[in-house]
Amino acid sequence: MVHPFDGKAWKHFNSMHPHFSAESRNVRLGLCTDGFNPFGLFVATYSCWPVILTVYNLPPGMCMRPEFMFLSMVIPGPSSPGRNIDVCLRTLIDELTQLWSSGALTYDISKKQNFVMRVALMWTINDFSAYGMVSGWSTHGKLAWPYCMENNKAFTLTNGGKASFFDCHRRFLPHNHRYRKNIKDFFVGRVENDVTPPRLSGEALFDVVSEYGDIVFGVQSGKQKFPGFGLTHN
Repeated sequence: MVHPFDGKAWKHFNSMHPHFSAESRNVRLGLCTDGFNPFGLFVATYSCWPVILTVYNLPPGMCMRPEFMFLSMVIPGPSSPGRNIDVCLRTLIDELTQLWSSGALTYDISKKQNFVMRVALMWTINDFSAYGMVSGWSTHGKLAWPYCMENNKAFTLTNGGKASFFDCHRRFLPHNHRYRKNIKDFFVGRVENDVTPPRLSGEALFDVVSEYGDIVFGVQSGKQKFPGFGLTHN
């Protein structure tokens, strides 16, 4: 286990935003949320979603301690917020946007001086169902896996009607890996020759999303489906 400081994402962010990374006091955050029933499974049906921010500027032994995790909000309700979680997160998103663009005047007690502190949200951490709510990508059906999108090899079970991702992973192995030619322990009689599907860049994904048209946000927006839903995107 290593600190994210040593990871590729952190280093790539530094190269893309040198002015931000030049100030070591700028804060890098991770956001996580998940739901639970505070009354237990056998009492009242209820949903409680804490939203926690974690500061990654701290050493590994400190950044995951409870006293350094910030409970920014709690989303309560009789049921899960579902796709409307973006409405509940609106105030937090606005504040994070302001801290990224213009920063906030902060007092550095070690140097006894003020400085403008900026903040970057590096990533979100969720299980797969909460990931679908936070990202707006449905994690159901054949297109549940967002990286592959329409390039996945999922199929529908004949009897159950469920989407299955069995034996979809061998294409990510090196081309000379022995599992690719294994016709016994995976799909019987099938040799995997497909290559890893391309992973779109952020710019390419933005261009794809821009073609979906106007998206109406808010609790009263109703169900919205865009061309290609379930075929090329989710």
